[in-house]
Amino acid sequence: MNNTWIKALLFVVIVGLGIGAMMVISASGKDETSQEKVDTRPLVDILAANPINYQVLIHSFGEVTPLESTNLSAQVSGEIISWNPKFVAGGLVKRGEVLFSIETDAYEAALLQAEAEYMQAQSALIEEQAQGEVAKQEAKNLSATKVSDLYLRKPQIMSAQAAVKSAEARMKIAQRDLDNCQVTSPYDALVIERTIGLGEYVSSGAKVGTLNNIESAEVLFPIAGFDSAFLPTNLENQEAVVISKGVNTFTRAGKVVRDTGVIDQSTRMSHIVVQIDDPYGLKSHVPPLKFGSYVEVNISGQVLENVYRLPQDLVTNKNVWVVDDNNKLQPKPVDIIREEGAHFIIKRGLNEQDRVVTTVPEYPQKNMEVRLSSAANDDDLVAQQPKQ
Repeated sequence: MNNTWIKALLFVVIVGLGIGAMMVISASGKDETSQEKVDTRPLVDILAANPINYQVLIHSFGEVTPLESTNLSAQVSGEIISWNPKFVAGGLVKRGEVLFSIETDAYEAALLQAEAEYMQAQSALIEEQAQGEVAKQEAKNLSATKVSDLYLRKPQIMSAQAAVKSAEARMKIAQRDLDNCQVTSPYDALVIERTIGLGEYVSSGAKVGTLNNIESAEVLFPIAGFDSAFLPTNLENQEAVVISKGVNTFTRAGKVVRDTGVIDQSTRMSHIVVQIDDPYGLKSHVPPLKFGSYVEVNISGQVLENVYRLPQDLVTNKNVWVVDDNNKLQPKPVDIIREEGAHFIIKRGLNEQDRVVTTVPEYPQKNMEVRLSSAANDDDLVAQQPKQ
C-alpha cells in the first residue's frame, strides 16, 4: 500500500516538473521572439551620379604601310662596277647614298666631246659678233637704204647664238648621264629587293630594285558608323597614338593627315590615314615600327558635356535603379549615346546627385524599401572620369 502511494506521488511530481519546464521554455521563447526584430530590406550600395565632360576616345586597328614605294631603275646603260653592301633586301640606306655605280668611260668621253662643241660654238659666236661690230662701223658711212640686217650680220650672229645654246644643252645632257652612272637613294629607304649583280650589264630604264620610303609611314584604319558621329570637326593634324602590342609593347606618336573621303560599300565604314615620322627610328632612339605590323590607333574625339559614365551592369533594358529620398528603389529610363568598353555614356535620364544602386537586389521592384550600406558615403561616391 505504501509503495503504491509513493509511486503515485512520484508520478505527480514528475508531471508537475515537466509542465513547469514547458511553461518556462514557452515564456522565454516568447520573450526572445518579442525582442528580436528581423529587417528584411535588401542591403544595397549606392553611387552618387555627377555629370562630367567626357573626352571620347576612338580606337581602331590598321596595318603599317610605307608612304611610298619605288621601283628603282637605271637612267643610263652600262656595266655595274660596284654596289653598296647595304643595297640588299632588308638594308637601310639614307637619302642621297650611292646604291650602285655604272662604268663611266663612255659618258666621260661624251661629256668631253660636248664641252669641245660648246667651246667651238662660243668661238664662232665671238667671231660673228666681231664681224657684226665691223659692219656696224662701216655702216655709218653708208646711206640707210644700203644698210640691212644681213649687212650687219644679225642672222649670222643669231645662228651662232643658237649653236652655243644647242652645244650647252648637249653638254648638260652629257653631264647628267655621267652623274647618273652613280644611282643614289631618293629618300631614307628600306631595300625590299635588288635584281642586279657586279659585272652585269644594265639597260636604261630596266628595274634594278625596290625601295620603301622610311621617312614616313602610314596606317589606314576604318572608322565605324557609330564612331563617325563623335569625330572632331577639324580632323586634319589631329594627334594620334599608335600602339604596337607584342612581347615588347610600345607606342609611337602620329597625326591624322587625311580622310579617304569614301565609305566602303561592303562594311559601310569610312577610312582615315595616320602618318608616323621616322618609323624605323633612323633619326631617333625609338623602337622600329615595321611595315606590315598590325597596330592599334587611338585618336581623341569630341568632348561630351554634362554626361554620366556608368558600368554597363548597372543599366538594364535602358533603365538605372536609383534610391529616392525615402530609401525606396525607383527605375529611371536613360538615354545611352555611346558604349565604351565596359561602360555606357548617358546623356539624359539621370540628375545630379541621384543615388545610383551599384548592388541591385536579385528581384528589384519599384518602391521596394532598401537599406544603404554603411560603407556608402555620398561624399566619396562620384562618377569618375576614366584614366587617360
